[in-house]
Amino acid sequence: MSAQVQIEVRQVSATTSEAVARQHKVLSDRPEAKGGQDQGPMGGELLLMGLGGCFMSNLLAAVSAREADVQDLHLTIRGTLSETPTRFSAIALEVRGAYGDRAAMEKLVTIAERGCIVANTLKNAVTLSLSVA
Repeated sequence: MSAQVQIEVRQVSATTSEAVARQHKVLSDRPEAKGGQDQGPMGGELLLMGLGGCFMSNLLAAVSAREADVQDLHLTIRGTLSETPTRFSAIALEVRGAYGDRAAMEKLVTIAERGCIVANTLKNAVTLSLSVA
């Protein structure tokens, strides 16, 4: 039997939903400019946030396991939108932080990418690029 991850999503207002994963809750909504109440990020923003959280978790684990001298990690994730149908056609993830050895940092980024469920899922659907600043 395959392992599964399950969440529940329920409507909480005319435009807002609440997603529950284990004991964690996240609201999702549209901006007011798109007819929403702006009670949370849009689904596409949550997808990018999910990628960032998954990648960062794996990156921090790789840093810790190797006792690497890396601090103050920060990710910037940019999704490029295409139409018909509306979707992300490309996602760029930039990693910044304090580190001394660029080659070692790039290796950590590769390790994190390979361990990230979200990156592994998306890379066959969109152009996914990672870079170290």
